[in-house]
Amino acid sequence: MPSNLKEGILIASAKTFHQRDSAAETCVVKLGIHVPALVDDMQDTTELAYTGWPDRLYVIDREGRVAFKSSAGPFGFKPDAMAKVLRSVVAPSAR
Repeated sequence: MPSNLKEGILIASAKTFHQRDSAAETCVVKLGIHVPALVDDMQDTTELAYTGWPDRLYVIDREGRVAFKSSAGPFGFKPDAMAKVLRSVVAPSAR
């Protein structure tokens, strides 16, 4: 697995939201991420609320509850388990 140093991807810790957003954009592009990526505020409000570090994947259901939380990534990601939950969340509700 290549390292950030070998790949020439060195990003200093952000001091402003603009810097944080720019670093996130670089990661999305360089890593070829094809899902929406959200950038936390400078107070790390989302990370503190959801234990998002190290990286985790979440599915939030229609009522705003956590329907799925992965283990720490990337090795803790279970795409099949997440897909199953996503299908149940986006499925039309029985009425």
